[in-house]
Amino acid sequence: MVYNLLLMNLAESIKKKTIELGFDLVGITDTSPLTAEQTKLFTDWLNAGYAGQMTYLQRNLEKRINPAMHLKDAKSIICVGLNYALPIQRKANISAPTGSIAAFAQYEDYHLFIKKKLRELTVFIASQSGSDLKFKICVDSAPIAEKALAKIKAKFDQTEAKVDDKNIFEYLLKVAPEGDVVDEGGELQKGENLAVSTVEETYLDGYVAHATLETHTSIAQVEGNKITVWASTQAPFRVKGQVAEALGFPPANVRIITPFVGGGFGGKSPNQQSIEAARLANLTGKPVQVAWTRAEEFYYDTFRPAAVVKIKSGLSDSGKIAFWDYHVYCAGSRGSQQFYNIPHHRTVSYRSDRGSASPHPFATGAWRAPGNNTNCFARESQIQVMAVKAGMDPLDFWLKNLREEKMRQVLKTAAAKFGYTPAKSPSGRGYGIGCGIDVGTYVATIAEVDVDNNTGNVQVKSVVCAQDMGLVINPEGARLQMEGCITMGLGYALTEDVHFKGGEILDLNFDTYEIPRFSWLPKIETVLVNTDDPVPQGGGEPAIIVMGGVIANAIYDAIGVRLYQLPMTPERIKEAMSTG
Repeated sequence: MVYNLLLMNLAESIKKKTIELGFDLVGITDTSPLTAEQTKLFTDWLNAGYAGQMTYLQRNLEKRINPAMHLKDAKSIICVGLNYALPIQRKANISAPTGSIAAFAQYEDYHLFIKKKLRELTVFIASQSGSDLKFKICVDSAPIAEKALAKIKAKFDQTEAKVDDKNIFEYLLKVAPEGDVVDEGGELQKGENLAVSTVEETYLDGYVAHATLETHTSIAQVEGNKITVWASTQAPFRVKGQVAEALGFPPANVRIITPFVGGGFGGKSPNQQSIEAARLANLTGKPVQVAWTRAEEFYYDTFRPAAVVKIKSGLSDSGKIAFWDYHVYCAGSRGSQQFYNIPHHRTVSYRSDRGSASPHPFATGAWRAPGNNTNCFARESQIQVMAVKAGMDPLDFWLKNLREEKMRQVLKTAAAKFGYTPAKSPSGRGYGIGCGIDVGTYVATIAEVDVDNNTGNVQVKSVVCAQDMGLVINPEGARLQMEGCITMGLGYALTEDVHFKGGEILDLNFDTYEIPRFSWLPKIETVLVNTDDPVPQGGGEPAIIVMGGVIANAIYDAIGVRLYQLPMTPERIKEAMSTG
C-alpha cells in the first residue's frame, strides 16, 4: 500500500511537470520485472548518454538510439519501477536500478519515455525531436484506447482569435492577393455606357465540411521490409508514394488495398491517417488501425473554402445583359467562366482555395466540384436579380441571354419536364432556375420550394435536373449520381456551415452541423439529354453546382426576399424578411 501511494504520488508529480512542459500525457503502471539481460540493455542505453525509443515486444527489449535526443548534459532523470521510485542524479557512470522500468523522464531537454504493458503489446509514448510522431498511443483493443485517449488533457498555444465565422468575409477581402483575369471579352466601360440599368451585389459563402459518414480510417501492417495498408482513400497511388517516403521504403515494397470508401467528396485525398498508421505499425512491429473520431474528423479534415463574390452587371434597353464585371475571392475560378451572351465582360479570381500561402485560417481543399458551387450560387442569383430588374419571366430571360444552343436545349428540357409556365418573379409559386457547366457537362435545374413565413424553414418540394454529358455509358449510374448531388446540395444550400473562432472548430458532431435528412428529400426527376456527341463527360459532380442558386431563386420567387449568403438558414431567412 505504501509503495502504491508512493508510485501514485510520483506519477502525479511527473504528470504535473510534463504537462507544464507541454506534454500531452503521462501514464505509469507496474510491469513485469526486467531480466538481467534486459536490465543490461537498459543500463547500456542509459550510459550511452542518449534518450531513445524502447519497445518491449514479445519479451525482447530493443535499444534504439536517436542522436538528436542527447542526454550528456541532463541534470536529472526520474525512473519508476516495480521495486523503486526515486530520482537519480546524472553521473559519469550511472548504473540503472534493477526492476521493471515503467517511466523515464529527462526534464532539461524536455523528452519523455513511458512504457506500459497491455497484454502482449507495449504501449509507448515518446517524444522524437524533429518529428511529428509525438505521444502516439498503440493498444490492442479499442476500449483501452478510448480510456487512454480520454485521459489526455492536451493544452495548445493559440494565437489571438481575430477571425471567426462572423467576420471571415471582411477578413478574406483584406488579405486576398492580386487577382488573375480568367475570362474577358469586349470593353467593360463601353458596356457600362450602353446599360440602361445597373445591378451591383455581393454574395457570401461559408466553410463547409465533407461530413462523410465514415471518418478517415486506415490499417497498416509491416512484415519485414514490406508494408500493407488498407486505406479509406480517394487517391491510392498517392498514398503509396506518401507511405514509401514516410518510412523510407521502396515504393515496390508498399501495397495499398482500397476497400469501399464510406464517402469522400474530395476530403479523402491527403491521406494523413494512412501515413500515421504506417509510421506506428513500423514503430511497434504490430498491425495498427487509425480511425478518427467524429470530433477529429471535423478538426483535421479540410473544408470547402469560404468565399466572397462581387458582381456588377447591367441591362440594355432590349432586356439583354450589356456588361458583366465578376470578382471571386478565395474560392477558385472553376465555374466562373462566362457562358451567357454578354458582349462586354471580365472575370477575375483572387487566389484559389489551396496553397502554402492560403488566406484561410485553417486547411481548405477540394469539396465536390471545387469552387463551382460558390460561383454558380453567385452567378445564377445575379441572373435572376437582372430578370426581375428587366421585368421578365425568369425562364424567358435565361433563354434570351444564354450563348450556346446546347445549354438552351438542356434548360428547355428541364422546363418541359417540370411543367413550367411563365410568370414574373416573385410569383408566390416558389420556382427557381439555375444553369451551370462542370467537367464538360451542361446542367439545368428547376426546383419548387415552400417557405414557412413564421419559422423561416424551407421545404424543397420538387427538383427536375437535366444534363447533357455527352455519351452516357451507364445511364442508371449517371442518374444515381444526379440524385446524390441534389440531395447533398440541399445541405450546403440550407444548413451546412462550419462555426469557428480563430483556429478552434466549434462543430464537433452532427448536433450542430446539420446535414440533409431523408425527411428533407423532394420529389427528384432526372433527364439525360440525348446528344450526338460521342465523347463522354463527367457525371459525379455537375448536378450539385446549381443547388445553391436554384434554391435561392426559388425562395425569392416564394416570398420576394433575396438571400445573399449560404447557407440559407431559417434564421437568415427570418432576418431577411424582417429587413425587407
